[in-house]
Amino acid sequence: MQKFSEVKVLNTRFHKLTVQDLINYIVEAGKLDKKTIVAHVNVRGINFAYQLPWYCNFINNADLVFCDGIGVILGAKILGYEIGSMHRMTCPDYIENLALACEQHNCSLFLLAGSPGITDKAIKKLQAIAPNLSIEGHHGYFDKNGSGNDSVIEKINRFKPDILYIGFGMPLQERWILDNLDKIEARVFLPLGACLDFYTDSVYRGPQWLTDNGFEWLTRLITEPTRLWERYVVGNPLFLYRVFKQRITQGMIQNCPDKR
Repeated sequence: MQKFSEVKVLNTRFHKLTVQDLINYIVEAGKLDKKTIVAHVNVRGINFAYQLPWYCNFINNADLVFCDGIGVILGAKILGYEIGSMHRMTCPDYIENLALACEQHNCSLFLLAGSPGITDKAIKKLQAIAPNLSIEGHHGYFDKNGSGNDSVIEKINRFKPDILYIGFGMPLQERWILDNLDKIEARVFLPLGACLDFYTDSVYRGPQWLTDNGFEWLTRLITEPTRLWERYVVGNPLFLYRVFKQRITQGMIQNCPDKR
């Protein structure tokens, strides 16, 4: 498996790679007889990692971590990394290319996400462009403990997917992976949040000129202000404050004279 250089923002790391690198890694991992976790970070995720040790450990111990947020790219640049927009990727933009790669490499895909009906819509769309893709799914609105959870895991294990996409949102999807990793017969665990909601047009992403330039969050804030104001109005400035604080601390350490 290809190795990628690491970027660390607020003690949370991700890898410097392109979307094609990501797709290649996922399908290659899907053929290995081992369990692989492919995680992602955005501003919200790094804020969670800053506050929740278990979440920080999940990200930092994942096999591969990609960046899904222009704010994280900005933070990395502030901290001195050479990195650009080509190193940021968001699932609705590449999920069809991933499906095509899975079809080409005979990798099966299980979608576990969204409200009832969302996965059915996504499967229909993906099969339209990749008709030979082996794919199944189940909605994400089930009890994550007890018999309901066991029933969903049984369905996954009957299919034995090479790639399991989990979309419950942060940090629930990561916690669910940790709690159930040993029970699930899948090779790649891929938490991707609300990707299917956007891919099936169940949730409005915003105009392409905004989404292509990293301002998808602005559309979400405008359309769902009550639910998302804290995530963006509080979370984004808090992230930047912490990044600038780290940058200043780094500068002080670098400029400190050696007293030996």
